[in-house]
Amino acid sequence: MTIKKLYVFLFFFVSLQPKTKKIMKLLKDKRFEGERPLFAIRDTRLENVTITEGESGIKCCQNIEADHCNFVGKYPWWHVDRSLITNCYFEVGSRSAIWYSNNMTMRDTVIDAPKLFREMNWLSLDNVVVNDADETFWRVNHLKVRNVKLHDGTYPFMFCQDVDVDGLESDSKYVFQYCKDVVVRNARIVTKDSFWECENVEVYDSDLNGEYLGWHSKNLRLVRCHISGEQPLCYVENLVLEDCTFDTECDRMFEDSDVHATITGSVTNIKNPRTGRIVADGIGSVTIDENIKQPANCEIVIRQKQ
Repeated sequence: MTIKKLYVFLFFFVSLQPKTKKIMKLLKDKRFEGERPLFAIRDTRLENVTITEGESGIKCCQNIEADHCNFVGKYPWWHVDRSLITNCYFEVGSRSAIWYSNNMTMRDTVIDAPKLFREMNWLSLDNVVVNDADETFWRVNHLKVRNVKLHDGTYPFMFCQDVDVDGLESDSKYVFQYCKDVVVRNARIVTKDSFWECENVEVYDSDLNGEYLGWHSKNLRLVRCHISGEQPLCYVENLVLEDCTFDTECDRMFEDSDVHATITGSVTNIKNPRTGRIVADGIGSVTIDENIKQPANCEIVIRQKQ
């Protein structure tokens, strides 16, 4: 048997062996404080543990589970690879709590601190409440969101890529800016300047309420969404709308956009769409002036009643 064939045989032999679950060390009903009290721990489960005043309670760790734990001090969870957080609470003082950590799942947790989840890969959240979403979710790649609520703060989801959302309530300002490859379902977003300068975004069955939706984005598709707020969907390249509805305050929409839209109901005002086709049940007014950009050939159609 050649060396190459031997390596191949050993690889498949090892891959077929039954996987043994690592034995987790248990830390239960304990309190830790000070600087880096749990630095570089591995294969450890924390139950009813409190990380009190101090900094960097859990840092440079691997394979960590935390259940019913309370995080008080700053920067409690940095540079952690493979982690599970359930039924935990991050107090106001635990700002910038989770950075540079990959392969994380969080469930049934409440966060009162700002600036969580930075510079991460493979993050999954389910049934999580963030009560200060200021600058939360920055540069997260491969982000999965299920039944998450965001309150207050600015610029959540900045520079994220490969985002899958199903169930989101947010009243934070300026959500989803400079994002790429995003799918959102069943969301209610009350904000301003959302989905700015994004690329490859699809939004389904959602309520999008706020001024200046989607400006300067590319490949933006909205399906069965209700849209509120002034001047939505301007300066968009390859904008697609399917069976969407608009509130009456949505005026000056589609300016300088390449738009292909089928709209349910009426719209108040369309201004200077660059190209494409727009179909609606009714159109209050259309503004075409000397500022329209070429090719200036957008077809605007009022749907005939049956």
